[in-house]
Order: sequence, then structure tokens, then C-alpha cells
Amino acid sequence: MAILEVRDLNLGFNCENGFKQALYDVSFSLERGKMFALVGESGCGKTMSAMSILNLLPKTAVIKSGQILYNGMDLLKYSNKEMQKIRGAKIALIPQDPMTSLNPLYTVGDQLLEVLKTHQGLEGKEAYKKAIEAFDMVQIPCADSRLKSYPHEFSGGMKQRAIIAMALACNAEILIADEPTTALDVTIQAQIMNLLREIKDNMNTAILLITHDLALVGENTDDVSVMYAGRIVESAPVQEFFQTPNHPYSVALLNALPSNKGDKLETIIGHPPTIQQEISGCKFHPRCKFCMDICKKDVPNMFAVGEKHFSACFLNK
Repeated sequence: MAILEVRDLNLGFNCENGFKQALYDVSFSLERGKMFALVGESGCGKTMSAMSILNLLPKTAVIKSGQILYNGMDLLKYSNKEMQKIRGAKIALIPQDPMTSLNPLYTVGDQLLEVLKTHQGLEGKEAYKKAIEAFDMVQIPCADSRLKSYPHEFSGGMKQRAIIAMALACNAEILIADEPTTALDVTIQAQIMNLLREIKDNMNTAILLITHDLALVGENTDDVSVMYAGRIVESAPVQEFFQTPNHPYSVALLNALPSNKGDKLETIIGHPPTIQQEISGCKFHPRCKFCMDICKKDVPNMFAVGEKHFSACFLNK
């Protein structure tokens, strides 16, 4: 059973020239002990979908309809005060930029202890012991002395581990990892992803991975959904997705990946639409080499192309 379900989420922004929709009927679910990836180009709505779960949206954002069910409870009906008890304690965010996520004026230990005080009610020796355990879990060496370090004394990878430690210290059931390897070198990226896999397997944590990096998806996740212009266009178990991608956008993304065969990389013509652009029908049709007349007029529903494989493309009709 899913620990979290996003159902038919529709979200937009009140702009100077009126309401502009950004998310269209977005639906996905997270299961305990599984890592689910939400992928797509920058600006497609991945991060906005994740921030909706935590109710950390810009003031101009408006959720028009949908549900976000955490253990069966709709988080969209929670007040901000009620959400403060969920954020960090039950659903934790690993933000996109580890370099700017820690306050430079306080030691990393002080910031971790503050999290423990806020969400667990722990203070003194009990909190300090828990903080050391959290650092040990994310494999930060010499935990006792490192708690006294300031953020500038940590490398990018160590900062990311410290942020993950803050989530683990509160026993969060769900981790939202928003581009968790951004600005990290390849070796450190692999270490962070190995750590997230260990957390998933050993602590039965549900992880939502937000990324544009399909290589990370193929090596680390269980299921994947592809977003384009605010709409999910394909969902599948990760192995099936890489073996038999269905939606033309998914196929184009995979064809643009470097391979060891030395094949020439394919490119996708054009650019993703902005929120201001109004495109009728399937929003991918201006860039799709399989575009038909119906694609320009109607929005395709999700068609079943496998037992747990769905694709929003009229080629499946």
C-alpha cells in the first residue's frame, strides 16, 4: 500500500495577465522501501509537484484541485501549523543545493540539534547522542568533532550527508530528494546515491527522487514517471521503461543519452513551452516527429501499454 499518493493535482499561478496553469492532473504514489523518480527537463513541474506535498509553494501559487494523501490523510486540508508537524518529522526534504542549505553562522551540530529539539523534543545529552547516531548513519567520520564544524568546513558531499542526517534523525518516513547530486562531482554523486539506496533498503523509507539525469534513474530507482510541460506523459517500472519506452518524448530523451556504442546522439527539436505559452492538444506535438492531426486538438489520456506501464500518446489508441 502506498504511503503517499498524489491524485489529479492541478496547480497554477496568478500572474499579471491572469491565471496560468503549471500542473495538469499530476498523479503518482510512493511506497515504503521504494525509490520513485520524477524526471523531465528544467521547468516541467517536477519541483513544483514535490513542493506541493510539503505545502512550500510561492504565494502566487494556487492548487485548483486534487488530493495529496499521506497515510490516507489529505495534506491539502491541513493548516500551515499542522503541516509544520509533518515537515521534517514525517516528510523531509533534501534540497537541490547543499552549498546554501545550511546556515553559515551556526555549527552543523547546532543546526542538527535544533531539528531534534523542534521535531523530537530532545535536548541535552539525549539529543547529542541522537545527533552522533545520525552522523554515523550517513557515514560522516569523527562524528563527535564534526558536529562542532561550521558549514564552510564541510565539502559539498559532506554538507549533503549532513542534510540527509537531519532527515534521518527525525525518523522521516518519506524523503524528497530534489536533484540531490547537483554541483557534486561524479564520485561524490555515486556515494550520495549509494547512501540513499541504503536508507531505502535498511530503514524502509520511501524516496521521491526529482532529477533530469536518466543515468541516476536507471541505476537507483524502482519506478519512474516522465513529466513534460506540467503533465506526466509516461509511468513505468524502471527496467521496463528503459527496455521499452513508449511515449515519443521518453524515446527522444533516451536516444539523447550517451552510449558505449559510439552512436551519434539525437537531439529533440525546439524547446519546452513556457507557462505563458498556450498549446492546444498534446503539448509535445510541436516537437514530435510522430505528430498527427488529433495530437494538435485533443489531450491524450493515459493508455495502458503494460501491466504497470502507462503512456499518454495517441499512437497507443
